[in-house]
Amino acid sequence: MKSRLSLLALLAAPLSAFAFHCPADMAKIDAALAKNPPLSAEQLAEVKKLRADGEALHKAGKHQESVDTLARAMKLLKI
Repeated sequence: MKSRLSLLALLAAPLSAFAFHCPADMAKIDAALAKNPPLSAEQLAEVKKLRADGEALHKAGKHQESVDTLARAMKLLKI
């Protein structure tokens, strides 16, 4: 029984890591946006859309999709 619980905990650990990764990425994006990055209006709109989409995905429990979406926003911001 203990080994089953241990195995279950090990399998669930990566899921919780993604869940906590999303808010950290959103905070990085927010901090970068607050510094008025040198982006075109189109790029800025794309970053804001990706950030909003990433938050929606996070709230929907789609953490890998959220991480991937937020990563695209961070790439545009060069963070």
